[in-house]
This record gives sequence, C-alpha cells and structure tokens, in this order.
Amino acid sequence: MNELAALAAALAAALVFRAPAGRAAAGRRPPAWLLVGAAGAALLGVGVLAPGSAVLAALAAGVVAGVMALVGRRSRHRTYAATSTRVMETCELLAGELTAGQPPGRALDHAAASWPPLRPVAEAFGLGGDVPSALRAVATRPGAGDLRVLAAAWAVAHRTGHGLADAVQRCADSIRSGQATRRLVEGELSSARATVRLVAGLPIIALLMGSGAGGDPVGFLLGEPLGLACLAGGLVFGFAGLWWIEAIAGDVDNVS
Repeated sequence: MNELAALAAALAAALVFRAPAGRAAAGRRPPAWLLVGAAGAALLGVGVLAPGSAVLAALAAGVVAGVMALVGRRSRHRTYAATSTRVMETCELLAGELTAGQPPGRALDHAAASWPPLRPVAEAFGLGGDVPSALRAVATRPGAGDLRVLAAAWAVAHRTGHGLADAVQRCADSIRSGQATRRLVEGELSSARATVRLVAGLPIIALLMGSGAGGDPVGFLLGEPLGLACLAGGLVFGFAGLWWIEAIAGDVDNVS
C-alpha cells in the first residue's frame, strides 16, 4: 500500500513539474487538466494511506475541480472583455485613418499592426479578396463579434458607393455605445459577485466562531457522516452560487 501511495505522489509531482517544453519556454503555467490530475493523484495517495478519508478525498477532488472550472470561466471572461476592447479601439483607429484621408489598404495595415489578428483582413484587401468575409472570419474569435458590424458597414459602403470613412465612423460609434452598456452591466454584476463571495465565505466565519465558543464544528464536519453530508451540501450550494453569477456574466457577453 505504501508503494502505491509513493507512486501516486510521484505521479503528482510529474504532472505538476513536467509541463510541455513549449509552455515551459514561454513561462506559462501548466494547463488546468495537469493541475487537476496532480491533485487527484495526491488525493489517491492520501486515500491509500488512510482509507477512512476516502470521502474527504472525494470532496477535496470536487473542490479542486470546481475551483479550476471557476478560474477557467473567469479567465475566458477576461479574455472576452480584452478582445472586445481591442476591437473597439481598432474600429476607432480605422475610422480615424480613413477620415484623415488614408486609403483603405493603408488604414487596414495600420490597424493590423496595432492588432495582429486583423492581419488576414489586410492581406485579403491587398489580394483583392472579400474584406467583409475576412472580417466575419476574425469575428468568430471570443469577444470579436462586433467586427460583424464593421463587416456589414464595409459591405454596404462598397455596394452603394457611400463614403467608407463615414460608415466606419458610425460603426465605431455603435461599438463604443455597446461597450458603455457592457461596462454598466459589468458594474452591476460586480456588486452581485461581491455578495456571492461574501455569502460563500460566511461558513468559514461560522466555523471559527463555533470553535472559539468551545464547540468542535470542524470535527463534526470531518468526522461524522451527518457532518460530511452537510459539508458536501454546503460545497455544492456554494459552488452553484458562484457558477450561477458567472453564467449570468457569460450570458451578458453572448447577448452583447
């Protein structure tokens, strides 16, 4: 049994420290599945050495998985917001270049230099390709959906002969208005997030108060079947609340 525990510990260390060479060279953290796998391997070792703690090991594994899922969702939300801001800045840059009299090709080159994902659009224009289709292709990136508005404005200006600079400027104004709405909603959600986190942390304060009053709430939660059931239920409801508020934020991004 001890040999199996040692093997599990070795597996945990290997999963954490042996990241792919490319990631190590870039200085990035290992992917989430590596961290979850390492935690699972370590918990397997705990379960082997102390079979009675199998339920606690399962709960700990659930906590690790839940935390990693929430962290991943928050990371995707931040990436979405950053990309959305870059799209707005790119549209404003394009509008400014075109208004100043720059030709569309040079304006796209400057925009691509500022935001590299727009490079295929500049190349499509240089080759005489379909610029609106290239913009729609870039718009599939998370957070870049506003480029569809720019693609529509570009197509209308091309087909009707209406001034491209004016069309792109109107597009930039529309995207800026949408960004202001997103910031307003984000501000409203920040208070809800703070409330959910406070509620999620209240049980820890209750445990500390119970221990200070002479009770043993930690021993009850970790050592009694009813306590383990209460602990599991509390964790489920706590993570459900955190996930719920993040899901609302994700729906706002999708609608916007």
